[in-house]
Amino acid sequence: MPRPRNQDLIDEVCKWLDKYPQMPTRTVSRHIHNDSFPFLTESAIRSAVRKVRNESCRNSYDFKDLKKYKRTEEEKKLAMSNKLPQSDYEPVEPFHIPIGNNNILFLTDIHLPYHDIQALQVAIDYGKERKVNAVYLNGDTLDMYQASRFVKDRRMRDLHGEFEMCRDFLDYLKQELNCPIYYKIGNHEDRLEIYLRTNAPELAMLPDVRLENLLRFGEKGVQLIESKQIAYAGKLALLHGHEFGHSVFSPVNAARGLYMRAKESSVIGHHHQSSEHSEKSLSGEVVTTWSVGSLCGLQPDYYPFNKWNHGFAHIKFEENGNYRMKNIRIINGEIV
Repeated sequence: MPRPRNQDLIDEVCKWLDKYPQMPTRTVSRHIHNDSFPFLTESAIRSAVRKVRNESCRNSYDFKDLKKYKRTEEEKKLAMSNKLPQSDYEPVEPFHIPIGNNNILFLTDIHLPYHDIQALQVAIDYGKERKVNAVYLNGDTLDMYQASRFVKDRRMRDLHGEFEMCRDFLDYLKQELNCPIYYKIGNHEDRLEIYLRTNAPELAMLPDVRLENLLRFGEKGVQLIESKQIAYAGKLALLHGHEFGHSVFSPVNAARGLYMRAKESSVIGHHHQSSEHSEKSLSGEVVTTWSVGSLCGLQPDYYPFNKWNHGFAHIKFEENGNYRMKNIRIINGEIV
């Protein structure tokens, strides 16, 4: 990506100073860096802001139309006094599934292209028979093998092949179930952004390489649920399981670990195990947490001995938020 012309940077600085004339120089510089010029260093942008404001000891821009940005010493002190610095914190708002999509087929940890065809088909057929009106893909729908941080076998399927397979899979779900699809970003989908930020930060800012565009969510009518965003089906919280860090590990089971972290009724995937845990509060409120089995191959080369099982969930909820949750196991291609 070519460096911007000097005038482009000046114009951007002037735009920000017109809007926020009292904003401290360092804060202006950080916003310009994040919003418009991520390929320049903050110090380079800060230098330009100081020059436009005529605060630099040398090489100030001597243009008449920039004189208005010069601040007096009193204005500088005012900008920095009695004022906390602006915060970059932005809360992630939860996503609430609309009541019109209250009969949900909950599929998690498919790990295309390392999915188990038989188990996945059983889950889809179940949803078709129950006439579900929504599919919730709860993270790790894609494996993203070639974008992982681990040593990779280059003979395995490339990212282009994974994206193509996932697009075909979304089309198949639409064809078979004819209902809205919600796609939650899991830790395996996160691999793409982490890879780009590490190896090609200039490309990471481009909207064309965001997963929802690579998989054509807009064209297919798929709703994105962000990586760390919580979704709710009525009063039931839906999480992948990586939102708390690496996992919700518990020596008992994943559902018990989820209860200890969430303290409210919720469901996760991520651990590839079916489990359930319930506790009652002093007021009599029952909190139940679940972990749901996966739909991928159960004996991958990197972890052949494990406690994984196949499974999925069926969730229904009412307008008042009450819900019913079925945590369904699959053994040898049959629902048990």
